[in-house]
Amino acid sequence: MVLDLVVIGLAIALEPITLVAFILILSAEKGVLKGLAFILGWMGCLVAVIAAVVLLTGGKPPAPHTSPSTVALVIKALLGALLIWVGFRRERHRGRPRKPPAWMARLDHLSPWTAAGLGVFLQPWSLVAAAAATVVQAKLSTAGDWLTLVLFCLLATSAFLAMELYAAFAPEAAAQRLEQMQKWINSHTDQAIVVLSLVVGAWLLGDSIYLIVS
Repeated sequence: MVLDLVVIGLAIALEPITLVAFILILSAEKGVLKGLAFILGWMGCLVAVIAAVVLLTGGKPPAPHTSPSTVALVIKALLGALLIWVGFRRERHRGRPRKPPAWMARLDHLSPWTAAGLGVFLQPWSLVAAAAATVVQAKLSTAGDWLTLVLFCLLATSAFLAMELYAAFAPEAAAQRLEQMQKWINSHTDQAIVVLSLVVGAWLLGDSIYLIVS
């Protein structure tokens, strides 16, 4: 479980489109406040999903090779296959000019409440679903197991937390660095999505198939 959650958490944290949206929020008027609202919405949504799964399973995974266990693994495998498809599709269309989503043009005028809502809306739901399917199989019997879930949520939010702290304590330097980062991400978005999708998709698909047949 731990390695799966590390892989998924890193992929969530490095998702380029969400990173660009957060940088734009930070660059807006009262950006630090709006960034904090975004993080609270993002983290709250992620914690709610994980908590719902834990409440459903009671912290006790289904027995191996039973229907619930197999269903969870099949869902992970399908999500892995979906990510691989996304990666190959993005590779085929790499380099084509794309208009930024319409909502990005309005990030300058967000209220904190809307920023919090964006934190929910912009969750990479295929990866969040993969994390939920992983938690279904988790046995939460020790403090270390619970700590793993906490660290997963922090890892998935780590990029936003780092940028938020940077913007709060060194606003002028952060504005310059984050602008450079945004430009770099914009010119490498396709490559990042292809690599993340293929790597994480292959990991989820291969691991799930192995556990199903073993």
